[in-house]
Amino acid sequence: MTTLNINGKPHQIDLPADTPLLWALRDNLGLTGTKFGCGMALCGACTVHLDGEPVRACITPVSAATGKKIVTIEAIDQDPTGKKVQQAWLAMGVPQCGYCQSGQVMAATALLKQKPKPTDADIDAAMSGNICRCGTYPRIRAAIKQAAGITEVKP
Repeated sequence: MTTLNINGKPHQIDLPADTPLLWALRDNLGLTGTKFGCGMALCGACTVHLDGEPVRACITPVSAATGKKIVTIEAIDQDPTGKKVQQAWLAMGVPQCGYCQSGQVMAATALLKQKPKPTDADIDAAMSGNICRCGTYPRIRAAIKQAAGITEVKP
């Protein structure tokens, strides 16, 4: 048995240590907000925070998450920065299909926690590993800026 600290609560799981965190979250704990996209850490749909850092849950083994604080999209609104990001996402009408959005929100939240007033280059660097097949990148950038208090102009 392994105990994982997920969204501030301990969760017992009985899985091999090399099981991807994504499957522990989705299949064993029912936290389905974290999405499976590519399984190779290329798209960002599975992004979660591990001790405050954005990681790809599809390639992060459970053993690497043991003893660390895991935050998923289900609890990101409990963080003031995460709540601002989610509110900006809604205000800017970012989602179309919405599939990638949990990973996008997690990456944007991590960016703003590290750099509260990011430049366009900062946004590009932090978000480059998150793919939106609907192409909502201009709205994503505008929402990040709104959450940072940089601008409130719709794209």
